Amino acid sequence: MLPIINHPDYVAQIGDDHRFPIKKFGELIKLLRKKNIATKYNTFEPDEVSVPTLLNVHSEEYIYKINNLSLDKDEIRKLGFPLVKSVRRRSFVATGGTVLASKLAVKHKLACNTAGGSHHAFSNQGNGYCVFNDVAVATSYLKKKYKYKKILILDLDVHQGDGTAKIFESDDSVFTVSIHSKKNYPSKKQSSNIDIELEDGIKDEEYLNIVNQLLQKIGDFQFDFVFYVAGVDVHFEDRLGKLNITETGIRKREELVINNFYKRNIPLCGVLGGGYNHNFEQLVNLHSILHETCKKILEN
Repeated sequence: MLPIINHPDYVAQIGDDHRFPIKKFGELIKLLRKKNIATKYNTFEPDEVSVPTLLNVHSEEYIYKINNLSLDKDEIRKLGFPLVKSVRRRSFVATGGTVLASKLAVKHKLACNTAGGSHHAFSNQGNGYCVFNDVAVATSYLKKKYKYKKILILDLDVHQGDGTAKIFESDDSVFTVSIHSKKNYPSKKQSSNIDIELEDGIKDEEYLNIVNQLLQKIGDFQFDFVFYVAGVDVHFEDRLGKLNITETGIRKREELVINNFYKRNIPLCGVLGGGYNHNFEQLVNLHSILHETCKKILEN
């Protein structure tokens, strides 16, 4: 069974004209149900993440500001979302979703959230549509609960996981890897343990070779757990990506990554990451590849 985490409050009320495709989270679970990937037996609804769990990563002042909807204008501009009650609710529930997915991945070897990957959130501020860094919060949670000594965060979103890299820059128990577009947001990059920068327009074959070489490079590392940020903004029709990767390329990427860790018996939690295609139906389908691939690997 592939545990899938979803909550109706993943869809916040930010306005129909907002450039962030927030409705994709509601449509994704519908598609997963249609494909019989998500059923009533394997779909779980998370609680809000607790403040003590958030405090392992985020500052008390920042959490207070989010809770009280009291960010200033510049902080809201950097965040990219209007700070309204539904965005606050979504931030707590989606982070709780990644924590729950990680716990279920420990038990089932694979589990996926239908949101998450908010990798631009720093400990004391939100950026780029990211309020809380859900993967960082879940990583810290697992370290405490299971005494894990080495957790991998593999980020294949088209944008560097700058917040994640900064949060764990002095933490030897967390290994951060980011393969991302060189000439893209954020303009100021942070230092992951491994950063691989991609030139504009890279195509499937070269991209998949880079991913495969990376997996071989870290093949001898003894990881206790993997978080996989499966951003589909690498797609050639993405509004905010600058790469030239096809749907087939994304499918092959997911098979490469997930098979690699499953065969090594390392639990993996998949989160969505970015995706901003103009074609909304196509975007939702691209995001579903993560869950589809995990289900296929578990059943085989």
